[in-house]
Amino acid sequence: MTQATDMLKRHPQQLQVDAAILAQCAEKCFTCAQACTTCADACLGEASVADLVRCIRLNEDCRAACLATGEMLSRVTEADWSVLRAQVRACLTACQVCGAECEKHAGHMEHCRVCAEACRACEQACQALLDAIPA
Repeated sequence: MTQATDMLKRHPQQLQVDAAILAQCAEKCFTCAQACTTCADACLGEASVADLVRCIRLNEDCRAACLATGEMLSRVTEADWSVLRAQVRACLTACQVCGAECEKHAGHMEHCRVCAEACRACEQACQALLDAIPA
């Protein structure tokens, strides 16, 4: 059991979704945000930084979406699931776009390969949560 799952299972509010699925998504969001931060920084250190502007921008956008989503999913008291659903969808989209861009560079930049993997894992966790949120 992860710390996030442990916390959510002990929350006094009854959750509308499985705590493990919710916690997994929040954790993948935070992990992806960290990967995007590091990937953007590594891109800035590359000799061809001018060719990586789009990648850096998407890293920063994905990082922001993931951080916001992870934080919002960690607060469940009086949660408005229509807002959370929209946020998770936005995060999923940011991860799709960032992951696709990083995959373009993954063959010659290891940091982009790692970031793309983190984006894909977050994307999958977001989809699992969207599938679990009641309509």
